[in-house]
Amino acid sequence: MSKAPTTRQQTQHAFLVAWGWYAQETGLIKKLQAVPLKQKTYEHTPQSKVMEFFVGTLAGIKHLQEISTSAHPLDCDTAVAGNWEQPGWADYSGVSRTLSSLGWENVRTIVQVLEEFSQPYLQGELKRIQMQGKRLRYDGDLTGLPVSDTSQTYRNAAYGHMDDEIRLGYQAGVVSLVSPTYGRLWLSVAHHPGDTVSCNQAENLVQEAERRTGLRPKRRVALLSERISRDEVHWGQVQTRLEAQQKVVQHAQEHLEETLRQVQEQKTYLDELAESYRCRQRIERPTSQLADARQRYQMLVKRSKRQEDARKEAEQRMAKTHRRLQDEQASIANLKERLQRFENENALNLEPVEAEFRLDAGFGTYDNVALLIEMGYEVYTKSYGHSVTAHLKQQVNEQTVFTRVGANAEMAAWSKHSLKHFPYPLDVALERFYTGATLKHSTLFHYGTDQVTQDLPAWFGHYNGRQIIEAGIKEGKQVFYLHKIKVRSEPAIFLQECFVLFAANFIRWASHWLAEQAQPVKNALDVRKLGVKRQVQVAAHVSAQVIQNSESKLLKFSKQSVFAGKVLQLPSGHF
Repeated sequence: MSKAPTTRQQTQHAFLVAWGWYAQETGLIKKLQAVPLKQKTYEHTPQSKVMEFFVGTLAGIKHLQEISTSAHPLDCDTAVAGNWEQPGWADYSGVSRTLSSLGWENVRTIVQVLEEFSQPYLQGELKRIQMQGKRLRYDGDLTGLPVSDTSQTYRNAAYGHMDDEIRLGYQAGVVSLVSPTYGRLWLSVAHHPGDTVSCNQAENLVQEAERRTGLRPKRRVALLSERISRDEVHWGQVQTRLEAQQKVVQHAQEHLEETLRQVQEQKTYLDELAESYRCRQRIERPTSQLADARQRYQMLVKRSKRQEDARKEAEQRMAKTHRRLQDEQASIANLKERLQRFENENALNLEPVEAEFRLDAGFGTYDNVALLIEMGYEVYTKSYGHSVTAHLKQQVNEQTVFTRVGANAEMAAWSKHSLKHFPYPLDVALERFYTGATLKHSTLFHYGTDQVTQDLPAWFGHYNGRQIIEAGIKEGKQVFYLHKIKVRSEPAIFLQECFVLFAANFIRWASHWLAEQAQPVKNALDVRKLGVKRQVQVAAHVSAQVIQNSESKLLKFSKQSVFAGKVLQLPSGHF
């Protein structure tokens, strides 16, 4: 160390100090402090308390009160506060009040700061991917954030599917990018009520990915135009069918009206004849004129009922066709609007990219798959529901070849397979899994240039590579406790969601920076060997001595820590 004035502090949160150095170097602290928040300042500014919430997120707190009530309270660690350029931290109750007072405009401003901070890292990865000649690979998903089923204080919470249960809470729509440097980069998170379902969110996820990257593939307008032409031909056929059914209904109505007229005439005749028989005291015999008239009347009544039933059935068929015609008209109008929008986007997209989206079965509806195809993506997903799987199982016979693709999984595939009611040929694969004595089936969908049917193990492995986002969601819940909602107001809940995803990215960026900046001194801690989970759950909670002067900053881990004898030393020149 230098002979210049040296400060020594003790911390129980070593890596929170190191991450503070990174936040200083990159300007994150100044950016967060500059966010305009119209709240009163007593001892601590509202910006400082928002920052404290983020630092608590980095520390992996389960509950907000842990800031003040844990074994080593964060709000008592002056070394962490000082290296995050704060005079001190507030009690958790003050943090809670500030978060509860944040409005949507405040939170969106903070999130904008996070996105602006992230942009250079994201752009760097996008350039690296393109230089490697690879396509952009996105993964999207929806994850549940449950609250107590008896709670009535969470605004817009709703019951929905969460972790294979029906729970009260929220849904978070998340998108990640496969990164050559960091493995996974979170792009966005969207906050939804708990009854939001995946099948309604595919387009939103794609739009968020394009918004964050500023890149999109070339829209397949020729494909969409052909679809519209086919649909218009079919619409014409439905229109012709409707016109024919309208004539049937008209004829049925005319026949019914004629029969009802005959019924009325026959009823009048029958009444007059019966009165004549009564006046003349004649007996109605089986073959008498009165009996014949009565039989004819009954026959006409039955005929009118049959004709009325036939008319109703014809009207029902006509109404069904009319609704279908209206639906198809609306669908064609939407497709034409989409075509116009896509043509405009192509005209402005001077440098289209190749990109793919991987989504689970919840997103794999026909509408979603067709939309992603038309948007220009290489699509990997699973079939929504079981109808396609049932159809493919009927195509299987003793000659069908199943290829082993996993320890308990086999696949049979059909290239460019046409599915009923789907506008484009798809590569489809029937998966079967052995789980003990049970055999389960599902269906994979693919559209694009990859020759997936020629290498089924590769297709199986590539689709299941979307476990990277599932691992990210698991990390968010088990490392940063995303599902432990720490606040009650909805804007603050969204901020928590954003802070968790940003923290996962932030630590990955900081790890690379710390590894590059660390001086090769004796017993230096190799940050590159520490994963995010170990950094948050261990390194952010170990004791160390913080030694700083004008030349360097040093974390000297205490003998009581798991990193005993190790040091992390960085030059002070940039600080």
